[in-house]
Amino acid sequence: MPPDTRTLEMLIAAAAQGDHASFALVYQRTHTHLFGLAMRILGQGQEAEDVLQEAYVSIWKNASGYRSAVDGQTIQAMTWLIAIVRNKALDALRLRARRKESALPEPDALSDDGIPELPGSAAPSPSALQLLEGATQALHIAGCMNALDGSHRQSLALAYYQGLSHTEVATHMGAPLGSVKAWIRRGLDKLKSCLAAQGGLP
Repeated sequence: MPPDTRTLEMLIAAAAQGDHASFALVYQRTHTHLFGLAMRILGQGQEAEDVLQEAYVSIWKNASGYRSAVDGQTIQAMTWLIAIVRNKALDALRLRARRKESALPEPDALSDDGIPELPGSAAPSPSALQLLEGATQALHIAGCMNALDGSHRQSLALAYYQGLSHTEVATHMGAPLGSVKAWIRRGLDKLKSCLAAQGGLP
């Protein structure tokens, strides 16, 4: 069977009409990129997977809301998808912060000097802790990206940081599509292993 050559925009339009096969292709072409985005924001694999699942449910329900142009401005399909995942991930971050805040002790649980007694906690401010976690994760990712082979690093950067599809990455790099897919897959495996070794993944 020849590969489906429809653009992402066309597949989303078909999904908006209830075409499950087209939606499956949207998922197939984009889930690796979008999972990487969720991971960069959240820094936790399971939470990123949960966010990604919620995002695709939203994409399916709201596919008819996608417009390739608004007020004369072109909106790429991948940009629209990235915005949905980013919003879901930020919602998850806010929920995580609220949970940490709700876990803080009530005033009557304060010690004599007015400082909350939180055994094992080095940072009483959830927002500060979140900033630290995010900065640490970013440093881990940057270090591991720099350690990758050139082709692996370039293909991952184009796919994750610029949101390009595998086909677009292949065109940009002037390389066969099969090679690009292999580079991204192997690069992602090496990146995950590096992050795990550095404690950058839970």
